[in-house]
Amino acid sequence: MIFGKIEYLNLLPFHVFMKRFTKSSQEKMSMHYKRGVPSNINKKFLTRDVDAAFISSIKAKKFSHVDLGIIAKKEVLSVLVIPHTSSANDAASASSNVLAKLLGIEGEVLIGDKALKYYLAGNPTIDLAQKWNEKYNLPFVFAVLCFHKDAQRYKQIQKKFSKQKIKIPQYILSLASKRTGIQNKDILHYLKFISYDLDTKAKKGLKKFYRLNSLLHTLS
Repeated sequence: MIFGKIEYLNLLPFHVFMKRFTKSSQEKMSMHYKRGVPSNINKKFLTRDVDAAFISSIKAKKFSHVDLGIIAKKEVLSVLVIPHTSSANDAASASSNVLAKLLGIEGEVLIGDKALKYYLAGNPTIDLAQKWNEKYNLPFVFAVLCFHKDAQRYKQIQKKFSKQKIKIPQYILSLASKRTGIQNKDILHYLKFISYDLDTKAKKGLKKFYRLNSLLHTLS
């Protein structure tokens, strides 16, 4: 199995879980990773260079998935628009660029760890997930765990991951901090804003996003 791995902090608990899930030698031998930013992993999934991955919601509609995603109930801190600058997409993003257009928010889109670091520095930003929630009272789903094959394996992953409260070991937290330049305490605080359960309300938010995007394309 080739898994597309996005090494943003928002998936750190899932990566910790997967390390435990594949602890048997047989599982380790069958699991291989390809790393990249969301837009890159989307392309690898579409061309079947990876078998499964958290795919940007804007690209995930037609694919099989389990009820796991990267979800913001309200604010998210790492999907931002920098106001008072010329409008610009983030090349690493897919869904967030569309979200900014749907909300009519102009400025530079910034996602991921670099966005979180920018926010923590106290810079003026607009949190896109927060604006979405204020407007529609729904969570925003940034990505969904999609797969091409082995449905039962991913259902098992969903079931086990959903039941566990993941505690991130200090050494992994320290490595993540060193890689991103974000302090341990800020990483843990940030993760409180991330949900992975694609529940009924999150699914409503995802359907709303799809409808609005379809309408946008119809009108353009």
